Amino acid sequence: GQGRFVLDGTPRMRQRPIAPLLDALAQLGAAAQSRDGTGCPPVVVEAGGLPGGECAVRGDLSSQFLSALLMAGPCAARGVTVRLIGELVSRPFVGTTRAVMEAFGATVRPEGDGAGERFVVEPGGYRGRDYAIEPDATAASYFFAAAALTGGTVRVSGLGRDSTQGDLAFVDVLAGMGCAVEFDAEGVTVRGPARLAGIDVDLGPLSDTAQTLAAIAPFADGPTTMRGLAHTRHQETDRLAAVTTELRRLGGRVDERADGLTIYPAALRGGTVATYDDHRMAMSFALIGLRIPGVRIADPGCVAKTFPDFFARFAALSVERGSFAPLEDTPRNPE
Repeated sequence: GQGRFVLDGTPRMRQRPIAPLLDALAQLGAAAQSRDGTGCPPVVVEAGGLPGGECAVRGDLSSQFLSALLMAGPCAARGVTVRLIGELVSRPFVGTTRAVMEAFGATVRPEGDGAGERFVVEPGGYRGRDYAIEPDATAASYFFAAAALTGGTVRVSGLGRDSTQGDLAFVDVLAGMGCAVEFDAEGVTVRGPARLAGIDVDLGPLSDTAQTLAAIAPFADGPTTMRGLAHTRHQETDRLAAVTTELRRLGGRVDERADGLTIYPAALRGGTVATYDDHRMAMSFALIGLRIPGVRIADPGCVAKTFPDFFARFAALSVERGSFAPLEDTPRNPE
């Protein structure tokens, strides 16, 4: 593009660090700076085309930085070579980025692994085509978890083992907790067990499902430990702290660590759950209402970010139990 652009967001977005992305763009010849010098939005972009070349970016804060640079690469005059610094979190999302780019004619070539891993993107732009979009595996995780909690059955068509979406691996986590998982040519089916087992799992590659697992963990017959989640403290909210606070509000037992949580079996009670303007807090904690009367979700409208009709769909699961009540006007952070 050409011209001056200012990219801004919600108050929480103004706290999310994106300095590594801005630094990498500067290495490629882009003029993009944090307006207030905080390394966070708002970002001022003086656009005049992207020269391209080589850059380095951290991978331990978010895979989104790498995905953004890769997607820009085909439109850069000289293409883009990105060198990773540190371990890459949420790696499967980068695989999805590459698959979609290649479907539209881009060339992305990974080189090496571990220290010094690089991605080379050739110049040449994109070619338009028809493209079938899969169901969102992260959104589906809430319904898979509902089956796990209730002993019911949930089927999602259009999601197969060949999906590039890393969060589909959440069904394997559920299988480890006792669920029956079946893939066929049309999709995937999850059946909940009579007894849900605890699990110890590294959720780094599928960290957007951590809150989903946290919501069902108190109903397991043993502790559930999730690791690899330090980067989630820099997302819509500090997700580890938020989950700990809200589970404890409902009577849960949680040990919080720098990179994860251990959640113990507990007899939960009803209460109003703060969502911290985080869509995944709202959708995950709604699951608890399938088993515990009186669970109320503050600020349910925050789900509009990714799943605007979530509560309408969820109500079809929970109406018979009569235990779930979204609450439109509750403060976001109840005491």
